[in-house]
Amino acid sequence: MPIDSPHTQMREDALLSRADARALGRSRRASTPREALAQRSTATRDAVAHIEEQNADRDQDLVPLRMERMLANPFAFYRGTAGLMALDLAQDPHTGIMVAACGDAHISNFGFFASPERKLVFDLNDFDEAAVAPWDWDLKRLITSVIVGAIHAEYSEREIRKAARRSVRAYRRSLESMVESSPLERYYMHGNIDFARSSLRPEARAVLKDAIKAAQKRTATRAIRRTTEMGADGVLRFVEQPPTMTHASLDNLGDGESVPELFAHYRDTVHIDVDTVLAQYAPTDLVRRVVGVGSVGTRCFLQLLQGADGAALLLQVKQASPSVLQRYGGIEQPTRITEGIAAHGEGFRVVGLQRILQAVSDPFLGHLRRGDRDFYLRQFHDMKGSIELEGLGFAPFLDYAEACGGMLARAHAQSPTASQIIGYFGRADTAADAIVEWSFAYADQSLRDFETLRESMDTGAA
Repeated sequence: MPIDSPHTQMREDALLSRADARALGRSRRASTPREALAQRSTATRDAVAHIEEQNADRDQDLVPLRMERMLANPFAFYRGTAGLMALDLAQDPHTGIMVAACGDAHISNFGFFASPERKLVFDLNDFDEAAVAPWDWDLKRLITSVIVGAIHAEYSEREIRKAARRSVRAYRRSLESMVESSPLERYYMHGNIDFARSSLRPEARAVLKDAIKAAQKRTATRAIRRTTEMGADGVLRFVEQPPTMTHASLDNLGDGESVPELFAHYRDTVHIDVDTVLAQYAPTDLVRRVVGVGSVGTRCFLQLLQGADGAALLLQVKQASPSVLQRYGGIEQPTRITEGIAAHGEGFRVVGLQRILQAVSDPFLGHLRRGDRDFYLRQFHDMKGSIELEGLGFAPFLDYAEACGGMLARAHAQSPTASQIIGYFGRADTAADAIVEWSFAYADQSLRDFETLRESMDTGAA
């Protein structure tokens, strides 16, 4: 999808040899020295005003809940401020080496899910903000999250710095390894849980075992059993769980067509084999569901589908808004993405980039547009799970930070510019150290923003 980027001539660069691509990456040090990646802008911005601007686009009845969740702790706040960080990243030097980027690669946006072959894999799992952008923006987002998360966990200063450095090195090491493979070999690589388990320390293996066990229980069948009931007419319907799950009207989706018509539009965006499965189900009920931290207030729904013999399927319908990397980061997007958005909505971007960045993706991924609102769809609770960071010991946290760095590298390795990144890094630790230092500085900024927002809420100014 992104090989026609206007920034990097990715179409031409895609056919460079590894040696030539690395040389091109080294040449970029002339315009952006590796030490420059540590520089923080002195430009002032109003974090509270930015958050209020984002709140204005959301369901107003859910804004108080969003603020409550963001103010739970500094890490929750950081999770909810991808837009603010994109605004700040745009003011600082970057490498200009563009990749298909996640846009919100913090450590809680990695997790487990089932492949179509029903094997559990570990990978990035949130692509709402995905766009073509500098690779270093994703990595800075990740490393800052490691630092903020480690501060919240009250690890020592030495441990925090160790985790940040290890995560950067894991990214670099994994990317170096991957670019030695062919594009096809990189495409097939994925986070095999069994292999990962063997490389972990004993404490981390125990944490992983518990997380896997929990993920394996989070099936769609279990979710349907817990959230629905059978009516006298033989039709399954959701049981409301206010305030996080309440029945929705079509008005919540925007103006336009009925649910069956919208379901038909979604089916047009999936592969023909999946459409054949979906043809055996019909929509029966729709509820609004509150999710996440940063996503609270955006429109998110659960769509219940039922077959002729009572079989059911549960889909998540989530609003897709313009990526913060474009909206606040100012990154111009490739023609194929902009034309796809114009024709099909922002859901086209989310789904397309997810398929690039993930080794294996949900086969039910699709998208639709209703009126002036865009959505993407995926299965709900298909063995999805994550590592619980609250109360995690340092050893498993360190392993997890390294794993996230490695998986981000696998995602970036799908872009034709991956070898340029290695050329830019070079043999020295200059770029890696600069990214760590920037991330520590930004973590301090995020902590100050958190306190500013909390004070503003306490005084009633926000």
